[in-house]
Amino acid sequence: MTVLFAKILVATDGSEKNRPAVDEALRIGRICGSPVHAVYVADISALESASGDVVISDASWDLVQHEAAEALAHVRDRAGGVNLVTATLEGKPAIEILRYAKENGIDLIVIGTQGKRGIERLLLGSVAETIIRNAPCRVLVVK
Repeated sequence: MTVLFAKILVATDGSEKNRPAVDEALRIGRICGSPVHAVYVADISALESASGDVVISDASWDLVQHEAAEALAHVRDRAGGVNLVTATLEGKPAIEILRYAKENGIDLIVIGTQGKRGIERLLLGSVAETIIRNAPCRVLVVK
């Protein structure tokens, strides 16, 4: 028997808007018996590009790490029997999610339409739009 999706990736930012995507990825993982890779991308590019002289303080970095840990803990709490792999990545979210998917042979990316950052686009968040256009696999967008 062929598994429909052998490896599933869900990107989480810990926001309420993202929770339906997390729940759907875990549901599909349970049905398929497939591992779910939950990734949090620490987008430090805004801090780094503010000024060439800006150094990310330990306090700022600790806050980013704490936020990542909380977001991934939420996924872990909801996983209930799903083989869960978690990772914290650094960089621009869409680029890092696509890179991770390619490097790990992901065949389904589950994303929400909008996260907690940035101005909302007309139909989709910019991260979701970039992933849809460039993904090496199927993408499921969850409202």
